[in-house]
Amino acid sequence: MPSAQFIKVYPENPAPRPLGIIADCLRKGGLIIYPTDTVYGLGCDITNTKALQRLAQLKGIKLEKANWSFICPDLSRLSDYTRQLDNPTFKLLKRSLPGPYTFILPGNNDLPKVFKKKKTVGIRVPDHSIPQAIVSTLGNPIVSTSIYDTDEIVEYTTDPELIYEEWQNRVDLVVDGGFGGNIPSTIIDLSGDGPVVIREGKGSLDVL
Repeated sequence: MPSAQFIKVYPENPAPRPLGIIADCLRKGGLIIYPTDTVYGLGCDITNTKALQRLAQLKGIKLEKANWSFICPDLSRLSDYTRQLDNPTFKLLKRSLPGPYTFILPGNNDLPKVFKKKKTVGIRVPDHSIPQAIVSTLGNPIVSTSIYDTDEIVEYTTDPELIYEEWQNRVDLVVDGGFGGNIPSTIIDLSGDGPVVIREGKGSLDVL
């Protein structure tokens, strides 16, 4: 299997050319690793079923059982995937995003076919220029999951060159956006009667 592409993207000013290469890779069903405002993520185009199946296989899970986040550029497309949100929920999202949070929201009937049976979706709007630019260039969200280190002590690898070494034969492209973080997002479930913290990560709970 050929080695993945390794592409440098500068967070201060993500250039159109590398972004075009990344979006093209995603459209063709590629798996990419890219930086976020928390840890490096592994993702693919939400509309590409073959890519979703590859991602599930790589993670060792059944696609229909996968709990992945949808990386969105902002809140404007939320209604594409979620049911009508009440005012307090929308206000909470507005004051928290972009930011290091994953919000679990009730899904709607327009979810991609492979996610039709899911009652909820995890939404991420990272406070990081690179994933925002990638999904904006692609034109739709990417499905994302964190990459874990094989080292039992270091849970998340932060150095993109080390990530590339480890993953180059399993993915199609690794984005070098500089050193990443090692604290995952805070996960808050908003699909029930009130906010439920599933995992406390980088995002402060003061937003609740």
